[in-house]
Amino acid sequence: MAFVIGEACIDYMDRSCMEECPVDCIYEGERKLYINPHECIDCGACEIACPVEAITVDRKADPDFKEDAKRFFLEVLPTRAEPVGNPGGAAKIDAIGVDTPMVTAY
Repeated sequence: MAFVIGEACIDYMDRSCMEECPVDCIYEGERKLYINPHECIDCGACEIACPVEAITVDRKADPDFKEDAKRFFLEVLPTRAEPVGNPGGAAKIDAIGVDTPMVTAY
């Protein structure tokens, strides 16, 4: 089970969660952060660190944001040539700088 970042993070990327994540599985879009569900170790450190309570365990997350988090990593995002995939840590590829169409539409 992984954690999911929801609507409250859109246009409010505090990044405290990124600092607390021990496995570097939180990736930066243009307007929102995304947790890679395959890299997350379910420690909950990010959930506690989020000042806007945007992070929740996936079984309680908004289904739209849960699916959108998967799309961020599996689908080719606008301006990218390939999916983000599972790079093994956000620091390895830096900020992605683009969001999913769902987040862009907000």
